[in-house]
Amino acid sequence: MSIVDARGLGCPKPIILAEETLSKVEEDFITVLIDNEASLENLKRYCERFGYYYEIMKENDFWKIKIVKGYTCSIKAENKKALKDLLVIVSSDVIGKDEKLGRVLMKAFFETMLATKQLPNMIFLMNTAVKLSTLDEEFIELLKKLEEKGVEIFTCGTCLKYYNLESQLKVGYRGTTNHFVEGMFDFNKTVWVG
Repeated sequence: MSIVDARGLGCPKPIILAEETLSKVEEDFITVLIDNEASLENLKRYCERFGYYYEIMKENDFWKIKIVKGYTCSIKAENKKALKDLLVIVSSDVIGKDEKLGRVLMKAFFETMLATKQLPNMIFLMNTAVKLSTLDEEFIELLKKLEEKGVEIFTCGTCLKYYNLESQLKVGYRGTTNHFVEGMFDFNKTVWVG
């Protein structure tokens, strides 16, 4: 058994360290120590994707995740989840190069989604698009309406940190790069906007 101390590390480092450790064994278990919920959710999805059994134990200010590799269980495997239809990744707070026109187009993009009820399963905001879920009240209201309709809204945690906006997230959840990397496999279609 190995212990991987990934406390204080942001995405995707805890998964990389867990994968490196698991790749060295055929049949064993490891314990990964993490101190943030984004890493917890990412490791859970990682285990589910690769069929690893896992247990989560909450300590005072961190989690221990025991990941088992190689042992067979008699537990009936659940059916694999059906693919979701659409992930929209928004990488800018405007569409195109003209700032003024680009803002109008971005607003129209979200308003059209709402009006036509043609909604994605998830929207992931990254790069300058993080301003849409933190600073821009007009877009925050649009994103809240989309969220009320069942659209999951995630904002890149690395980008929030880069722009010093971590404490200003007003709609949705802090996300990680795993959200859009997994989009290549968990969604029928991934669309980039911005």
